[in-house]
Amino acid sequence: MRFILNIIWLVFCGFWMAVGYLVAGVICCVFIITIPFGLASFRIANYALWPFGRTVVDRRDAGAASLLGNLIWVIVAGIWLAIGHLVTGALLCVTIIGIPMGVANFKMIPVSLMPLGKEIVPLP
Repeated sequence: MRFILNIIWLVFCGFWMAVGYLVAGVICCVFIITIPFGLASFRIANYALWPFGRTVVDRRDAGAASLLGNLIWVIVAGIWLAIGHLVTGALLCVTIIGIPMGVANFKMIPVSLMPLGKEIVPLP
């Protein structure tokens, strides 16, 4: 079932959301100081392509630098990516088949707002 949901997700919204994260990551990697933001954005782009069967957990070694970086990320790119997830999730929830994918979009909003200090792990 995860495979089928991931394929449907990829076609309807995963590709476009991943492109948004990739653009944000490339822009962040242009400037040397924002490379950690770019790497986090690339990680989330991978997650946005194939989210079912994986989850986001907090890293234990994340500290104050992650919090500060997340605040900067929210201002620069996080709010726009979160709005993309919100709009896409609402549109997907209009149909019955799209409800699981809409809920997955809503679950990605916190990580799109604060990607630093998070880790994407497979579900058991």
